[in-house]
Amino acid sequence: MAARWVELVTGSIEEKRRYKQYKARVEGLPASYRTAINAIERYLTYFGGITKGDVLVRMLDDLADLFEQSAADGTPIRAIVGEDPVEFVETFLENYSEGRWINKERDRLLAAIESAEQSGDGGPK
Repeated sequence: MAARWVELVTGSIEEKRRYKQYKARVEGLPASYRTAINAIERYLTYFGGITKGDVLVRMLDDLADLFEQSAADGTPIRAIVGEDPVEFVETFLENYSEGRWINKERDRLLAAIESAEQSGDGGPK
């Protein structure tokens, strides 16, 4: 009971554990890969708007998998992110759209318009 209350206030303990594991994985990467993944993570943090911890941790785990495998294979960073790293990150982020705050706002907008439409006051005729 107390553990659930603590998680309600502070967030999931499991997600925090997984995030720490992710950070340790990043630290294990060669310096250039670590620099790149840290830059991507920063961009994702500002641009992504992920509000669900489980989605965020899953996304970061997938990112770490990609960079670990690429480092092991000796894949150049540009071969991972392409000529436009912003496009790469934004495309990567599309796979995790269910955790973005903007989805909640889109739903709120759609519900408000639907409600306005159903109110019977469709405006001037």
